[in-house]
Amino acid sequence: MNPVHLETLLAIVEEGSFEDAAAVLGITPSAVSQRIKALEHNTGRVLLHRATPVTATEAGEILVQSARRMALVQAETDARLQTRLSRVPLTVAVNSDSLATWFKEVVRDVATRGEVALRIRIEDEARTLAMLRRGDVLGAITREHTPVSGCESTYLGTMRYFAVAAPWLAEGFDSWETLPLVGYGPNDQILDDAMRERFIDSHVIRARVSQVPSSEGYLDAVRYGLGWGLIAELQARPLLDNGELVLLDDKPMDVELYWQRWRLESEVLEELTQSVVAASSVLRGQ
Repeated sequence: MNPVHLETLLAIVEEGSFEDAAAVLGITPSAVSQRIKALEHNTGRVLLHRATPVTATEAGEILVQSARRMALVQAETDARLQTRLSRVPLTVAVNSDSLATWFKEVVRDVATRGEVALRIRIEDEARTLAMLRRGDVLGAITREHTPVSGCESTYLGTMRYFAVAAPWLAEGFDSWETLPLVGYGPNDQILDDAMRERFIDSHVIRARVSQVPSSEGYLDAVRYGLGWGLIAELQARPLLDNGELVLLDDKPMDVELYWQRWRLESEVLEELTQSVVAASSVLRGQ
């Protein structure tokens, strides 16, 4: 497999178009197209969906994973040989609640080391695994303990969530379906599970649901009384202790988290894994 062709395939998928990939690679769009045609001819497969943005087909995703592995190894080699000043790029998928709480220590650790460029993709922990399967990321925080093919899985601990609201909003609370709700977005699996446990009909309350797609913004919205919400204990505990928030019931939701990463001989990926495991000790009560 021609490594230049794989590099070109990866650039197209990352940039979303032949033209942008050409700009990144410093070649013409025609040269990019010729490389991909040659790669598709050699593999006997269509590798890209020619849409906007351009995405990989199922066969293309397999080659994209290989291209990312090659890019990581090459970047580490270049960094060791000091042939260029660029940092080793590590792309990971993290759920917003983790990023707003315990994962900050991972960012701090990476910053202290200094040699790694960290690229974080935010996604619901129930959906991050798809990004790992596609080869979009090298590691992911996920709810799934079964390793993706070619990856290894490490238990991190449990994030506990509480249904909470501002005291004045919760006063006289008697029905979930009359209480306004704050959602994170359309793909909030944890909130969906919480509503199902409480037999809340999403269609009935649809008109009273606000959406705030930011972990910190979501917390503030609940604290200000825009609606009730499901808040991670790491965020909610100080506000429960000082009375800014109150519990609406005694049904906490526990979500087990795992770190899945490619099974790859990589010093920087191993160091990142160590940082993730150490930072997540707060989830294990250590």
